[in-house]
Amino acid sequence: MTEPARLSRPNPRPYRLNMAALALIPAWIIVVAAYIGTMVWTIVISFTGSKLLPVYNFVGFDQYVRLFASDRWQVSVWHLAVFGVLFIVCCLIVGFLLAVALDQKIRFENTFRTIFLYPYAMSFIVTGLIWQWLMNPNLGIQNTVRNWGWTSFTFDWAVNSNLAVFALVIAAIWQASGLVMALMLAGLRGVDTELWKAAKIDRIPTWRVYVSIIIPILTPTITTATVLLSIAVIKVYDLVVALTNGGPGTASEMPAKFVMDNLGQRQNIGLATAASTMMLITVICVVSPWLYHTYFRRQSRRPT
Repeated sequence: MTEPARLSRPNPRPYRLNMAALALIPAWIIVVAAYIGTMVWTIVISFTGSKLLPVYNFVGFDQYVRLFASDRWQVSVWHLAVFGVLFIVCCLIVGFLLAVALDQKIRFENTFRTIFLYPYAMSFIVTGLIWQWLMNPNLGIQNTVRNWGWTSFTFDWAVNSNLAVFALVIAAIWQASGLVMALMLAGLRGVDTELWKAAKIDRIPTWRVYVSIIIPILTPTITTATVLLSIAVIKVYDLVVALTNGGPGTASEMPAKFVMDNLGQRQNIGLATAASTMMLITVICVVSPWLYHTYFRRQSRRPT
């Protein structure tokens, strides 16, 4: 007697995958229309002479020539470079130091971690308003310290044309350092404890362990944090409007504010979209190496 042949059941996995792909169609339509479509439309409009309303009288690269000839755009790009370098470097340093401090198994670690991360939960508008009050000569830190008797103390960076950009840097560091701290702390908690034991046995100074061993291990985390901070730098707008409104004059002008002003107040859509396209190119230049290293390069290294 032979056992009856078992009835083969169809594999439900392809069916489930097809249903999942079908369910994602609306999301893909939104992505293509709302993101890719608007980006393409912005680039197209940047080659037109649009003013108050978008029109399709193509003028070639005239808007880009006007853009790079604009003193205000040049000033905003320079401010963005200064702000970006100081913001990213200081955030990485402060975030790393906070992560190292919390990694020492201190008491009330969860409380301190929440306190340091809390500013990141705020919007840049709230951050800008907080620091606008703190840097207000008549209401904030300067007024308080002078009331204590130190009448020569000054902290009017938000209204000082020479220091307005640095006021933005301070406010941005206060908000974003907590995010870097969280990323760095997760990376530090992933370091093998045997490395520390070996370093102690070899009597290697703690600072040397961090510089020569820990920081190289945290390179992927540092890269991710740098990319996130770089994108925040390029699109910074809320903080500028809330804290300095680009002033005094153009002392803290940024490309994102240049775009919004030309879209609204100046009613020059063509110039605004040209500036937006340049910002898009900058974002692509920042993100592309990270994407290549994180995804494509790793996939190419996998054994076949």
